[in-house]
Amino acid sequence: MCRLKEEIATADTYDLSVIIPTFNEEENIAAIIGAVNEVFRQSGIRGEVLVVDDSSKDRTIGIVEEIAGQNGNVRLIVRKDDHGLSQSVVEGFGKARSDILQVIDADFSHPPELIPRFYEAVRDGADIAIGSRYMKGGDIEQWPLKRRVISLGATAFGRVLFPEVTDPVSGFFAVRREVVAGAPLAPRGYKILMEVLGRGRWHSFVEIPFVFKDREEGTSKLRLDTMMDYLRQCAGIARFTGTRRAGPVWDEWVKIVRFGLVGLSGIFVNMGLLYALTEIAGLYYLVSAAIAIELSIVNNFIWNDVWTFKSSRDLRFGRRIQRFLSFQAVSVGGLAINMVVLYLLADIAGVYYLVANLVGIFVAFAWNYMVNRHFTWKTR
Repeated sequence: MCRLKEEIATADTYDLSVIIPTFNEEENIAAIIGAVNEVFRQSGIRGEVLVVDDSSKDRTIGIVEEIAGQNGNVRLIVRKDDHGLSQSVVEGFGKARSDILQVIDADFSHPPELIPRFYEAVRDGADIAIGSRYMKGGDIEQWPLKRRVISLGATAFGRVLFPEVTDPVSGFFAVRREVVAGAPLAPRGYKILMEVLGRGRWHSFVEIPFVFKDREEGTSKLRLDTMMDYLRQCAGIARFTGTRRAGPVWDEWVKIVRFGLVGLSGIFVNMGLLYALTEIAGLYYLVSAAIAIELSIVNNFIWNDVWTFKSSRDLRFGRRIQRFLSFQAVSVGGLAINMVVLYLLADIAGVYYLVANLVGIFVAFAWNYMVNRHFTWKTR
């Protein structure tokens, strides 16, 4: 784990530093530097272009050196060891000469014309501005199905840690220097934004939709070990958060645990009422079960509203009724999911019914939490 140090040069400082990590990008590097400088010219941003290269074997280094010789705002850092995109970006954070740091790929998959929007978002108060492919207005072009599935899976996994961020694995983002300066970043792989979100010191973020375009020239560097690095990175962030017991990931874990405890209380309410209404009140057991299920849902809603998601609730009576109806619908959906999973695993796949039911409960819990988190108690 490396603690990022500030290494601002005493020479010129800029409004914005655009960090471009590279490895064998001779087909794209001149064009992307030119496009970024044109954005600076049109927008009036006094910016620098910082190319951080992982000892490319092609002509990338020579091309950048030639451009830097003609443009005072272009610099090159050549890294000799510990290669990797995330490591390159972190080194760029330390060597940049501005207080706002923009990360962009060299292959035009990230549109440079959006750089002013990122700059303005951070300048206006956001700690991080994130380019999102998955919010309204965002999209992905020319990606094969396999890559889409992998990306969606990685994004879904990341949203478990950062549920408010629609694209936590985006490589297109801007960040305020103090978010990463001194932060115990442990960069690996390609998902540097996850590291910034997990270990950086931030409070606010904005998302900017963009259309991701597959690289126009060169070869994609996505490999199996990239996915393994990502899983290890997520585990590292989880461990860091658990040790530190602070930050957005920890806050989310607290909500998940509370949601689970509330669900456990609902089981006791359900079982107790089922027994009391059937054995003591003498009701038909199916009638008792219906009443017990509904009252356990009411119990769960009340506790989640006043305890689990208390920071997200609107105290107005009308909004509380809306939340209850939403929670009711989600709970019914969770029950249906549990039954479907139980049937598919037990009757179709031949899994022992108690194991199948346990899997169904887990899947239903994930459904209930995620849908309620993003809709019933959506952050205001």
